[in-house]
Amino acid sequence: MSATDATLRPRRSVLYMPGANERALEKAKGLTADALILDLEDAVAPDAKAEARDRVCAAASSGEYGMREIAIRANGLDTQWHADDVAAIAKAGPDAIVIPKINSVEDVRAIEAALESGGAPEKTKIWAMVETPIAMLHAEEIAGCSERLTVLVMGTNDLAKELQAQHVPGRQPLLTGLGLCLLAARATGKVILDGVYNDIKDDAGFLAECRQGKEMGFDGKTLIHPSQLDPCNEVFAPSEDEVASAREIIAAFEEAEREGRGVVTVNGRMIENLHVDQARQTLAQAEAITALQQG
Repeated sequence: MSATDATLRPRRSVLYMPGANERALEKAKGLTADALILDLEDAVAPDAKAEARDRVCAAASSGEYGMREIAIRANGLDTQWHADDVAAIAKAGPDAIVIPKINSVEDVRAIEAALESGGAPEKTKIWAMVETPIAMLHAEEIAGCSERLTVLVMGTNDLAKELQAQHVPGRQPLLTGLGLCLLAARATGKVILDGVYNDIKDDAGFLAECRQGKEMGFDGKTLIHPSQLDPCNEVFAPSEDEVASAREIIAAFEEAEREGRGVVTVNGRMIENLHVDQARQTLAQAEAITALQQG
């Protein structure tokens, strides 16, 4: 898969699933998530880490999750479980390994070396969780240091904790960090996922944060509960109106090219090459979502 293909793969909804819960892993096979993160970190008690590791790696290599992208979140680099996690994940060969609290280029290169020494297939990419002030300040270096690193994952809960900030509507305390990481992702051609929303009963607040993330430019959002899947998928997918408008823009531009006209307008709006590029990206995204759903 090329870098361009990797960024087009739908990641509207990326759901964390607890690795210690066999029932949850089974249920995940029928969920509408674009991607799943099978979690060995926060969702697993210390005395259950080894058992969860075996269960998650078996699930990831089972081929029973259809077209969904399957990632496994390992325990952090500074934990006693990290080395065994990475070795097992490398052998299982999921679509990605998710590493919490990546703070430097050296952290990424250590993961890359461990995957290679463990025999991980090329398809197993690195998803770097960026969730500390130092990661915000070095986001471009982190994002650009490895071709194997394809996705940045915002860890907004830990970032708020490190900033001594509050969780408030609109996320004003986090916007600087979110913006820096978005800039880094776009500058290096990587995918970027927004952080989780903690209150699963606050439907309106969740929907507002999804819309904010989409407007800011995030490719999708990480989730903590299946009830968040459908609204997230809807927000991060092109709407029918957006798809229709994209087709109209492309058709008008191509007609103008055939006729040798230098000026193109659609519904009174001047169309330039950048608008055509955006329209083609919208159609490609819609087609990728349709392919995932049909697969």
